[in-house]
Amino acid sequence: MSLVEQIVKNETVEDVLSVFALSSGIPSLDRMFGRYRYEVIASGELLRTYARLFEEGVLANGEGPIAVKGPNWKAPPFVTEQRYV
Repeated sequence: MSLVEQIVKNETVEDVLSVFALSSGIPSLDRMFGRYRYEVIASGELLRTYARLFEEGVLANGEGPIAVKGPNWKAPPFVTEQRYV
């Protein structure tokens, strides 16, 4: 199982998006979840969570399709605890 697959399958959608949205646009994130957790896309949770992270200031609009850290961004526990090193 790849590192990305482990993260997508084991972490919350919010935590995964908080990290991966900083380096990937929504089409890439959609493909990533489609590959490892399709139910998140089918239920609409992916887009709802993505939009909510912008509303809450966790993510902000950057230049182009890639989000940047918003004023309320904090590293998710899986990053600070280095679970997947």
